[in-house]
Amino acid sequence: MTPLRAWSRSPMLQAAVLLAICVLVNDPNAIVGNTAGTPVAAGQDGQLALWWTAAALAAVGVALRRRRPLPMLAACVLSAGVHVAQAAPLMIIDLSVLVLLYTVATRYAWVISLSALTCLMLLAAGWSLYGERPIPGPSDVLSTGPGLSTPSGPKEVMKVHRQASADTWSGLSVLGSALVASWAIGSGARSRRAYLDELHAHAQDLERERDQQAALAVAAERARISRELHDVVAHGLSLMVIQAQGGAAALDNHPADTRTALETIVATGRDSLADMRRVLAAVGEVDDAWHPQPGLTHLPALLAQVNKAGTPVRLRVEGSPVTLPATMDLSVYRIVQEALTNTMKHAGTGAAASVVLTYHDAEIGIEISDNGHGKAANVSGNGLRGMRERVKLLGGTFAAGPGPQGGFAVRAALPIQGDAA
Repeated sequence: MTPLRAWSRSPMLQAAVLLAICVLVNDPNAIVGNTAGTPVAAGQDGQLALWWTAAALAAVGVALRRRRPLPMLAACVLSAGVHVAQAAPLMIIDLSVLVLLYTVATRYAWVISLSALTCLMLLAAGWSLYGERPIPGPSDVLSTGPGLSTPSGPKEVMKVHRQASADTWSGLSVLGSALVASWAIGSGARSRRAYLDELHAHAQDLERERDQQAALAVAAERARISRELHDVVAHGLSLMVIQAQGGAAALDNHPADTRTALETIVATGRDSLADMRRVLAAVGEVDDAWHPQPGLTHLPALLAQVNKAGTPVRLRVEGSPVTLPATMDLSVYRIVQEALTNTMKHAGTGAAASVVLTYHDAEIGIEISDNGHGKAANVSGNGLRGMRERVKLLGGTFAAGPGPQGGFAVRAALPIQGDAA
């Protein structure tokens, strides 16, 4: 909002403009002086002072209407009442009552604003009835009007000159229509404002919900990438460390074994880098997402790597193999990979491992166990946590801990249909 527009909407400026228009259009000094019920010399100055005091009160009510709508409405009604009591016609400054009624209707609930309207309608009805009765006055009241002759005879009751200009305002239909229109416009503005506020609040709620969903999606993606990177890096580095240790031990006595170990390290490093590229390609970091994700078809190559690293491992498949969904196929591979990585890291020298895949009608069972005597894997580590989350997302069950014959065992069961489909 520009400063000029803001200033034009200022209540103080509006009050000053309303009073200035009244002075220019109505000429209160002339109208009040000509309609006063006392001789000019006896009470005109007092009538004018009282009228201007009431007009100033109405201007103050308009200026402060946004701070105290109801008290300022009462002040404007009092101002109009003073003008009526002076037998003066309603002027533009008395429109302050309509302005304040509009403000009350926009600021307060329907019950309060309608009560204010009812009170004003009752006052208007009473004043309308009062305005239709003859007003007693001296016989020379009408002599101020041009072209009028003084009536002969004793003083009598008659309507004063102001009645001709007040008939339009004094009618209950005119005043009632003006009050109802002011209240209706204000009430409609309040309803529209409430509707817009509701739309704005709804838009803010939708925006917050969108931001929350985006944050949850980012967190889920980060967790997925973290699991993938952990599986890839941990397995590859474990193989490389074991091969490096074996190559260092055979360097003096068996150089050929050292060369084989170095070749295995190079191949493992390249495979790990390729796997890492595939993971990052899923989030657009690199552009070689065309490489296929590993699955059960790559399981023999994984077991060969582990065997070559010095940890004997055998695979047993029970039941009739079926084609698994891509997500489940990758998850089974990662679970086996991470479990064998833990075996190489924690089972100790000479430990052997076994992998059992059991196909049932509605699920596939995975069991990876070893007979090691080293320190068991930490059940709260990142590797086991990643496996547990994978299984949970697929609607399966997961368990990990010491085996009944020693060593460590990881067991998982994933539904082939339902949540995993």
